[in-house]
Amino acid sequence: MNSYFKIAWRNIWRNKRRSIITISSILFALCFALSMRAIQIGSYANMVSNVVEAYTGYIQIHTKTYWNDKSINKAFDYDKTLIKKIKESPEIINIIPRLEDFCLVSSGNKTKGAMITGIEPSIENKMTHLEKKLIKGEMLKSDDRAVLIAQQLASFLDIDVNDTIVLIGQGYHGMSAYDKLPVKGILHFPSPELDKMMIYMPLNNAQNMFSCYNKITSLSVQIDDLDALKTISKKISKKINTTKYEVMTWDELLPTLNQQIESDNAGGIIMLIILYIIIGFGVFGTVLMMTSERKREFAVMIALGMSRLKLMTILFIEMIYIGIIGIISGIIFSIPLILFGHYNPIPITGDAAQTFINYGIEPVMPIAWESGYFINQSISVIIIVLIAIIFPIGSILKMNINNALKE
Repeated sequence: MNSYFKIAWRNIWRNKRRSIITISSILFALCFALSMRAIQIGSYANMVSNVVEAYTGYIQIHTKTYWNDKSINKAFDYDKTLIKKIKESPEIINIIPRLEDFCLVSSGNKTKGAMITGIEPSIENKMTHLEKKLIKGEMLKSDDRAVLIAQQLASFLDIDVNDTIVLIGQGYHGMSAYDKLPVKGILHFPSPELDKMMIYMPLNNAQNMFSCYNKITSLSVQIDDLDALKTISKKISKKINTTKYEVMTWDELLPTLNQQIESDNAGGIIMLIILYIIIGFGVFGTVLMMTSERKREFAVMIALGMSRLKLMTILFIEMIYIGIIGIISGIIFSIPLILFGHYNPIPITGDAAQTFINYGIEPVMPIAWESGYFINQSISVIIIVLIAIIFPIGSILKMNINNALKE
């Protein structure tokens, strides 16, 4: 069997130009496919992280029907026994308590609606990384009487660090909610929608302001394996009273975002299929040329006593060699491009940037770095090569030796 591999390897380099053309077509096509898929997956991950990690969390626990109207009246007791029970699962990294409600925020003559989020700063920072989003000021502490405010909201209100804002709203079961607090820091959120409305304050401040003592509106769950999202959600549901609470994953919390990703992903897969059809015709054309040029060679080898099966085996190995060389070369060439894009996301400018902002997405084009799409695209190319092999193998089976020798 080793002799087959040696012969196949020598046959590839007998006609270097033909082999290099075939390998190059696979190389460039794979580079393009990998780059396109990396951009798509990176964009989806960026869309999810912009909203999910900064707002809902990947899994959220709240009272029944809370998510439909997000009323503070559906807040529940901040029960640390419940949190301890949920955290028994090893897949759960952390559980983040929040008290959220809308109210009016005012400074001078300017007023705007905002989302007030009461947090435990040290716990919240582990999931949403608020400290990294600070562009001015300092991070909150649990005993502060102050707020962190989103950049675009601060810009609208024309305020800066150490300025004071007035908050007015409706608290728990119709109680008045108001407070006057200094701005300790200004945050920048990648999601334009969040950057226009978010205000954070320590949880005990929010509970006092909304007259919602020792209560929260949700628990956001931080997990270590996103692929096990549904499984972890089911495990949590088994540990809590589902007649009172409900567990929702991010795709249930944000169905519009999920549908947007799924529809775009479907379009991306169609583009990949079209690309691979083009690749397939390119590889098939090269194989067709190779088979035509070597028809007399094949006939001579069979006439000298080589069985058709052995000849087909050698030809099969040749094509596998070419496919593997093309795939390895394509991966090697694409890795620097993908790595550069991964660490230096491409900024979107002009009208295209405004379109991104209108959809609540940060106007950048990040590139994902994952092993999954390298494996999937490589398998796709191998399948194309295997399909292309069918023609030369069929030609050998049907070959008329006398006619081939006369050509």
